[in-house]
Amino acid sequence: MARFAIVLACAFALLASSLASAAIVEHTFNVANMTVTKLCRDQVITAVNGGLPGPTIAVREGDTLVVHVFNKSPYPITIHWHGVFQLLSAWADGPESVTQCPIRTGQNYTYRFNITGQEGTLWWHAHSAWLRATVYGALILHPKAGRSYPFPRPYKEVPIVLGEWWNGNVVDIENEGLAVGAAPNNSDAYTINGKPGDAYNNCSQNDTFQLNVERGKTYMLRIINAALNNQLFFKIANHNMTVVAIDATYTKPYVTDVVVAGPGQTTDVLLTANQPVGSYYMAARAYITLPPNIPFDNTTTRGIIVYKGSTSSSPVAPVLPDFYDTPTAYKFFSNQTALVNAPQWVPVPSQVDEHMFITFGLSLEKCPENTTCLGPLSQRFSASMNNESFVLPNKTSMLEAFFSGSTNGVYTTDFPNDPPFTFNYTDPNFSMDESLLYAPKSTRVKKLKFNSTVEIVLQNTALIAVESHPLHLHGFNFHVLAQGFGNYDAGRDSGKFNLVDAQIRNTISVPVGGWAVIRFQANNPGVWFFHCHLDVHLPVGMGMAFEVENGPTPATTLPPPPSDLPKC
Repeated sequence: MARFAIVLACAFALLASSLASAAIVEHTFNVANMTVTKLCRDQVITAVNGGLPGPTIAVREGDTLVVHVFNKSPYPITIHWHGVFQLLSAWADGPESVTQCPIRTGQNYTYRFNITGQEGTLWWHAHSAWLRATVYGALILHPKAGRSYPFPRPYKEVPIVLGEWWNGNVVDIENEGLAVGAAPNNSDAYTINGKPGDAYNNCSQNDTFQLNVERGKTYMLRIINAALNNQLFFKIANHNMTVVAIDATYTKPYVTDVVVAGPGQTTDVLLTANQPVGSYYMAARAYITLPPNIPFDNTTTRGIIVYKGSTSSSPVAPVLPDFYDTPTAYKFFSNQTALVNAPQWVPVPSQVDEHMFITFGLSLEKCPENTTCLGPLSQRFSASMNNESFVLPNKTSMLEAFFSGSTNGVYTTDFPNDPPFTFNYTDPNFSMDESLLYAPKSTRVKKLKFNSTVEIVLQNTALIAVESHPLHLHGFNFHVLAQGFGNYDAGRDSGKFNLVDAQIRNTISVPVGGWAVIRFQANNPGVWFFHCHLDVHLPVGMGMAFEVENGPTPATTLPPPPSDLPKC
């Protein structure tokens, strides 16, 4: 009895300690239009609290985050907390028409959710139209008080948010492309923490991010690719970096002189200021996987690292990889492995309940009669997964339909486990085969039982054009078991599965003309979006969703929606 009392006392002490260390972290987001000057011109943008990027939010694992969003902009908007599990809080996930209707002009909504079982670098962004071009910011998940990183604590931590800039209204630019069935205009610049840097024009000399460092100190750079439509190379002149986390999961330390990140991905690196006192450029530019005849934003954004005591007025510049340097990108992406037994590490699920094979790529939609379309073959540009081109509902959100049990007319649960056609997926000779190009528009989801384990082969195709697509799964992390080029072959490639220390991500850049295999456990009820994180592809259909059933207990059942959930 005495022993039981001691155990009970210890349990209460542990609970009290946990409660004492948890906090409610509260923020207010005022979303409004503002005028900024970039690249020698004034531009009206939509932003949060008058900043680009918006505010950095810092919480600890176990905290509750409460963000009051007031929409004072002219556009309907939602906010997505990219990479947050949203355990039993799917109402706060944010993708428009999936988990909520948008916040209309003059209205407000409060996002409330717990940070459970996660630490590292994530971010938040708009999930409506192309508004995330300027509505975004860092979300830093620190360990609980008293807990440390699985590496020496850095002297300082610095978010490095890589963005993409247009000389124009991004909503109009997107709509102009959609109206004629063509890809919208490319961006005009990239940015580091909202600043394009001094490589553009004289107006940008004073619009350059600067990081002051002390020689001998180690800094953690929390690198976030917030660009809309481009994967990016990132380098610092004469300095190596040590990767210690990706997508808010710890990795085995990996030393590199270049970081590659797809839109949505985060990478934490340790940078030791061990070079001679001076100044050094950090720089980022596009990693391109499209054919060379397709135009892209080929500019370079730069920031400056300045050592304490430096008198240098000419920073050393890094030599960035070639735009088309796939070997460098693949080496970086494929060499990341999880740090086994690190805080929040989860082993690869061993038993698989659902197997899926999902092809994804570009496609076409028939041009309506008496209409001029500017997509390939004079049709409308489209995209699909398993030859289904995803359409968001407009009368209610998918999550509300799931909760009420009234999904008729909103979505169906018959998303196919396999593509309808088998062909040489990555052979460019099929790229303009019209028998394969037209994908029907639909709102189909895959239904999953609670706690089931899903394994998905993600197979790139060469339809229209071969390209690497960053695919993001809402609500879950997944293990990346293997990846490679060409067509996936189970007999050949399943033997390459890493079931020991597979990297863990929420967004994967599937190799250009290649494949990846991921595995995740569906332990969170709700409707979860899975889509390409290139915003040029999302609105034309490269997405699908998973409907995860409620579990057997109240603790595994999605609670009712909050009273202020926006109405359509």
